[in-house]
Amino acid sequence: MDGLGSLTAFVHAAELRSFTAAANHLGVSSSAIGKAVARLEARLQVRLLHRSTRTITLTSEGSLFLERCRRILAEMEAAELELSQTLDTPRGKLKVSMPIVSMLMMPAILQFMALYPDIELDLDFSDHLVDVIEEGFDIVVRAGHVADSRLMSRMLGQFSLVLVAAPEYLKRVGTPEVPDDLVRHACLHHRYATSGKLEPWPLCEGETEIRLELPTTAVVNTIEPLIMMAERGIGIACLPDFAIADQLATGRLVTVLSDFVRHTGPFRLLWPTSRHIAPKVRVFVDFMATNLFPMHSRQQLFGTPSASADGIPQSGGIT
Repeated sequence: MDGLGSLTAFVHAAELRSFTAAANHLGVSSSAIGKAVARLEARLQVRLLHRSTRTITLTSEGSLFLERCRRILAEMEAAELELSQTLDTPRGKLKVSMPIVSMLMMPAILQFMALYPDIELDLDFSDHLVDVIEEGFDIVVRAGHVADSRLMSRMLGQFSLVLVAAPEYLKRVGTPEVPDDLVRHACLHHRYATSGKLEPWPLCEGETEIRLELPTTAVVNTIEPLIMMAERGIGIACLPDFAIADQLATGRLVTVLSDFVRHTGPFRLLWPTSRHIAPKVRVFVDFMATNLFPMHSRQQLFGTPSASADGIPQSGGIT
């Protein structure tokens, strides 16, 4: 701490070109400033300032050292600010992008709003892959892999794609026993909003991937219409298990060809990389990581969550 005090004394003396002015600014005596700078020079074994009766000037070594000292003190100030922010009440507008599965998201969102009334939520439900930085989002919630070094992440868990149909559809048309049976069924497809391509169904036999030309009874670019069509007995759909947990639990949808479907993917929170995470971002990340999926279903859907419990990301990039 004495070394830090000496750095502070040196920076103020160098910037104000006066021990007296630096002393007045820091609330100490001018002799204290002079002694602090002298101790610093003795430790470094280099002269940092030229003294005269009227003013002080930087040596060439002092000019170089001043820039580094400014950065050190700025980092200390930023660290103090970050700590003080953790004690502040989270408030302000929070712009969040989420996938279009509102029935999954809204219970946790409503709980968050009740707990943090000073945070104004600006929610964007979209399956488009938004640019978090360019479009000004504070946080995005996304399924799948994202590679962007500008973003921090927190894993919520793993999800799986499953093939599902309504019991009445299977009673009417029959249950497929092997993947080749699907060519005689009504197949409901999801189209990627970004590329326009159909999302492939993760069919396999053992370690061998299976590619089939499946019927395209319907194609949509969001998940919720697929869920509704499958529930109404229109056909078979390939859907993420987290989006249809209630339908599976109540029997409105049942899985088919489970032995021939193999898929897992991450579900995560993403936000812009920053040394100082705003309180509103920190509490949203922590809350959603804990409450987005009820604990009684988390093990069933995701296994053990991989994020730390204290809200600190596991790494500085995407994990």
